[in-house]
Amino acid sequence: MSLSAELERALHYPLGDELPAPGRAITLAPGLKWIRMPLPFALDHINLWLLRDRFQGREGWTVVDCCIDRPESRALWEQVFEHELEGLPVVRVVVTHMHPDHIGLAHWLCERWQAPLWISGTDFQVARYSCEVVNSFGGERLAAYFRSHGMVDEGDLEQIRNRKNYYRGLVPDVPHSYARLIDGMPLTVGGQAWRCIAGYGHAPEHMALYCEAQGILISGDMVLPRISTNVSVYEMEPEADSLTLFLDSIDRFKPLPESTLVLPSHGKPFKGLHTRIQQLHEHHRDRLAEVVQAAHEKPVSAYDMLPVLFKRPLDLHQTTFALGESVAHLHRLWHGGQLARTLDAAGIWRFAPI
Repeated sequence: MSLSAELERALHYPLGDELPAPGRAITLAPGLKWIRMPLPFALDHINLWLLRDRFQGREGWTVVDCCIDRPESRALWEQVFEHELEGLPVVRVVVTHMHPDHIGLAHWLCERWQAPLWISGTDFQVARYSCEVVNSFGGERLAAYFRSHGMVDEGDLEQIRNRKNYYRGLVPDVPHSYARLIDGMPLTVGGQAWRCIAGYGHAPEHMALYCEAQGILISGDMVLPRISTNVSVYEMEPEADSLTLFLDSIDRFKPLPESTLVLPSHGKPFKGLHTRIQQLHEHHRDRLAEVVQAAHEKPVSAYDMLPVLFKRPLDLHQTTFALGESVAHLHRLWHGGQLARTLDAAGIWRFAPI
C-alpha cells in the first residue's frame, strides 16, 4: 500500500536521492556500508548492510540480509567482495527474518566464507521447513484457504495449486545450523553493541537491530519509509491477528529517539522514526474504517475488500499478498469484537457488524 508523497515529505532523507551503484556500497558511518540489489518483483530492490566486525578472532565484515538466490544476485555479491570488503572476509551473516529476499543467499554466503548464520529461532525453523517441503507458499492447501476467503476464479486457483516450489525457488537451501537472536539481547559487532528488537505480524519473529551509541536502527521490514509493510494471514496460521501484532510491534520502537537514522530494507535511509510510526498507525486506522464501512453495507469476504484496500490493479502474484493483508484487516476487527465472522453456504468466510 503506497502512501502519499505528502507523508513521505514529512521524513528527512540525509542522503537525498543518492543510491549505491550496482555491486558497490555507500559508507553511512565508520564501519557501516549500504548495498542495494534489484529484485524481479513489483518491490524491485532490497537494501543490505555491511558492518565492520571482529568475530571469534577474525577481522572482517558482518553481512545483514542477503537477497534472493539467483545468478544476478550472486554476480553483484562478487563485485561487493572485490570492491567493498577491503581485502577482508565475511565473518558472520545476520538475517532479520525468513522472507526470501532476506535469507535467499544465506546458505551461499555462509558456505563460501565459512561464516555462521545469526537469526531468530522461529524464523530459522520456518525457513528450513519452507525450503524443504513441497507446496510451501502454494499448492492445494493455499488454494483452498484463498477460496475460503472469496477467491473463486478457477483459473487463479489452479495457478495457486500449481505453484509448488515458490519459496525454495528463491531459497534453495538454508544453513543447517544457526546462532539464535533473542529479543533484547546485545549483539556486539565491531566493538559496538546492537540490541535485538523483536517484531511480529510481518514475519514469525523478525529481528531489528539498534545501536544506541551510533543512533542507528536497522529496521528490516518493520518500519519502511515509503510503503507500509505487508501484514498478512495465511493458511499455516489461519486464525491469526497479524495486524494487531504488527501495530503493537512498531510501538516498541517509540522509546528510540526521533533523530534515529533508520536503515530500512526497502526505500532510502531516513530520520523521523516517531513520525513514521504515527503515519503507519493512521494509515491502518483509515483502512480499517473503510473496511467497517463496507461491511455495514453487506457481509464481505476478504476478496471483496481488495478494491477497497488497494486502489491499483493487481496481478495474481500481488493478489496473493493483498488477499493475506485483507484477511489481516478483517481479523483485527473480528478479534477486536467489531465484526462477526460466519461461514456462508458456499464455504466463504464473511464478515459483518455484530
